[in-house]
Amino acid sequence: MARSLERIVENRRIRRRNHSAVVVVLVSLVVAVFALTLSLGQSFTPLQDVIRVLLGEKVASASFTVGQLRLPRAVLSVLAGASFGLGGVAFQIMLRNPLASPDIIGISSGASAAAVFAIVVLSLKGAAVSVVAVAAGLGIALLVYGLSSRNGVAGTRLILVGIGVSAMLESVIAYILSQAPSWTLQEAMRWLTGSVNGAQLSQAAPLLLSLIVFGGLLLSRARDLEALRLGDDTAAALGVGVSRTRILIIVSAVGMIASATAVTGPIAFVAFLSGPIAARLVKNSGSLLVPAALVGAALALGGDYVGQFLLPSRYPVGVVTGALGAPYLIFLIVRVNRSGGSL
Repeated sequence: MARSLERIVENRRIRRRNHSAVVVVLVSLVVAVFALTLSLGQSFTPLQDVIRVLLGEKVASASFTVGQLRLPRAVLSVLAGASFGLGGVAFQIMLRNPLASPDIIGISSGASAAAVFAIVVLSLKGAAVSVVAVAAGLGIALLVYGLSSRNGVAGTRLILVGIGVSAMLESVIAYILSQAPSWTLQEAMRWLTGSVNGAQLSQAAPLLLSLIVFGGLLLSRARDLEALRLGDDTAAALGVGVSRTRILIIVSAVGMIASATAVTGPIAFVAFLSGPIAARLVKNSGSLLVPAALVGAALALGGDYVGQFLLPSRYPVGVVTGALGAPYLIFLIVRVNRSGGSL
């Protein structure tokens, strides 16, 4: 008996060590890519000059390039990517299905449709568009949840309802764009693609606040979220308030997704890819929340750098992540149909 307990304790220690190692590696990767984006672009800025700019010093030929052009893009990429990754994996864990991503179940489409309507029809700009997009994302999430909650929320039912709602919203977007005048069409299309072009540091504050508040709520419910992976009945037997926890997770995840979408547009497939990638790194050694947030930050940051400097033409980050995510979506659909796979 004592030997069995020792073995259990040792296994838990090993899992915690492995989880910590993965987190450290991912943090190092994000920091390295962040430093690369600030230092190397169309011109090279020595790392010591980058650090001086970050400390507030005036550095000839670096203050503008690093402080005004590269730093806002990098900061928004990290914050938006972390928000997409954390919100996406929360849905995937809660519904026990890797297809249950905000990209798939209509939340991103809801925020996008509202933003396009605000830009084209209402002629709104800036913060007003963000407010409309966040409100619409939350509204669509509640609508999908309500339509799929008969006799309890089933993951497959919610995904199918979300896909249907998303298809209708995509039709709305297409109709609005077909009627849009040329002077607003370009702005709407840039927003829909998912981009950090024209990023400003002032946009980072609300996104950081959203990540702290909603992300903190999710992390505080990490154990309850892990219990939901075992099924509603098992989670309830373990003392989890299933309905209350599910609503809190949905509101928190949608809050982060909608806030990020309002700032950068729907950066394709970051929310969808982050969870499965994190799951393959962490395996069974702990919670996926923090690793998925770091993977999302790395995907958005790296995708923006690739789109700007490593391809023949410049592309928004959403184009790069979409090119990565689409083949994986097809693979995952095939795998889930064959085996009912989960994270």
